[in-house]
Amino acid sequence: MNLFGCVILLTLLATFLVRLVADILNLRAASPVIPESFRDVYEVDAYRQSQEYLKANTHFSQASSSIDLLLLLVFWFTGSFNSLDQFVRGLGFGPVATGVLFTGALLLLQGVIGLPFSIYRTFVQEERFGFNKTTPKTFIADLVKTLLLLVAIGGPVAALVFWFFEYTGPKAWLWAWGGMVSFSLILQYVAPTWIMPLFNKFVPLEDGQLRRAIIQYAADVRFPLSGIYVMDGSKRSAKANAFFTGFGKNKRIALFDTLIRNHSTEELVAVLAHEIGHFKKKHILMSMALSMMNLGLVLYLLSQFMNNRMLFDAFYMQQTSVYASLVFFMLLYTPAEFILSILMQMLSRKNEYEADRFAVTTYSHGRMLSAALKKLSRQNLSNLTPHPFNVFLNYSHPPVLQRVRRIEDAAGK
Repeated sequence: MNLFGCVILLTLLATFLVRLVADILNLRAASPVIPESFRDVYEVDAYRQSQEYLKANTHFSQASSSIDLLLLLVFWFTGSFNSLDQFVRGLGFGPVATGVLFTGALLLLQGVIGLPFSIYRTFVQEERFGFNKTTPKTFIADLVKTLLLLVAIGGPVAALVFWFFEYTGPKAWLWAWGGMVSFSLILQYVAPTWIMPLFNKFVPLEDGQLRRAIIQYAADVRFPLSGIYVMDGSKRSAKANAFFTGFGKNKRIALFDTLIRNHSTEELVAVLAHEIGHFKKKHILMSMALSMMNLGLVLYLLSQFMNNRMLFDAFYMQQTSVYASLVFFMLLYTPAEFILSILMQMLSRKNEYEADRFAVTTYSHGRMLSAALKKLSRQNLSNLTPHPFNVFLNYSHPPVLQRVRRIEDAAGK
C-alpha cells in the first residue's frame, strides 16, 4: 500500500474511533435526573424513555457505521473498485456515460447495503418508541421516488461534471463549479413546488388565529411570505418540526401537522420567529456562500489529483479515469471534510443562538420559544444532557437545555 492508501485508511479508522469515543462519552453523560427547568414537561417515565431512545439510537448508529466501514474496506482490498470499473468499461460506452454508470452503481450498492438498516430503524426502532407512522406502501413509494429523482437529476448533473473535466481543459473545475452552483440555486427555487410535493402534501393554512398571527408578525419584521402551508408530517412520524422552503421572493413556511396539534399559537409564532431570524441575520445566505466556496475548493483540489497514478494504485485500479478520480479523491479529502464539518457546526450553533435572540426581541411573546422547545424535546425524546465532546463533533444546534437558559435570560425570565 502506498502513501495515499495509508493516509486514507488511517483517516477512515481515526474518524471512526473519534466518533466512537464521542458516543461512549455521550452515553456516560446521560443524567438519570430530570433537569429542573424541564420538570414541567417531562414525566419520570417519559424521561426514562428518552434515555432508552438515546441508547438505542447510539447502538444502532455504531452498528451501522461499523458495518459500513467494514464493507468499504472489503470492497477496497478485494479489488472490487477495479472489477466494477472493468465491467462498466466493457459495456462500450464513452467516458461520460461510463462514469455515470460507475458512480451510479456505487450509489446503488450503498443504497442496497443501507436498506436493511433503514427498514429496521423505521419499522422496529422508531415503532418501539411510538414514532413510526410510515406504512410499507409509503416506505416503498419513497424509495422508488428517490431512485427516480436520483436518475433524473443526479445522473445529468454527474454527466455534466464528468464532461467538463474530460473536455474543457485546465479550467474544468471552474466550469464544473459554475454549473453546479447554478443548478443548486435553481433547485432551491423549484424544489418547493416540484419536488417536495412528490413526498408530502402541502395544504394552505386555513384562515384563523394562527394564520393571522403569523402574517402579522411577518409584516412587523418586514418578512415577505408567498404562502403558509401545513405538511402531513404525521404520514411518516409522530415527531414535529417547522421549516422554510423556497428562495428569494418564493419563500414559504411549512408547519408539520404534528407541530400544530401540540403547540399554542404563541409558541408556533415564536418558533417561526426563530426561523425568520435566520433569514434576517443572513444565516441562510452565509451558509449557502460557505457551501459554494467549499464546493469550489473541492473541485479545484480534485483537478490537482485528477488521474493521479499513485491514487489509483492505492485502490488497485488498472486504468485511470475522471469519474474514479472523483470517488477516490473524496475519500482522500475525508480529514479536511471532517475538520470543516466541525467548524460549520460551530458556526451553526452560534447562528441558532442569534436566531433565538431575534425571536425573543422581535416577538411580543418571544419567551414562548422556550416553552415550544421544551415541548418539542418531550415529543421527540431529545437528549437533554449530551456530552460537550459529542456536541462539538455532531451538533448543528446547541443542546436544548442551554438554549432554554439563554432564551429565558434574554426574556428577563
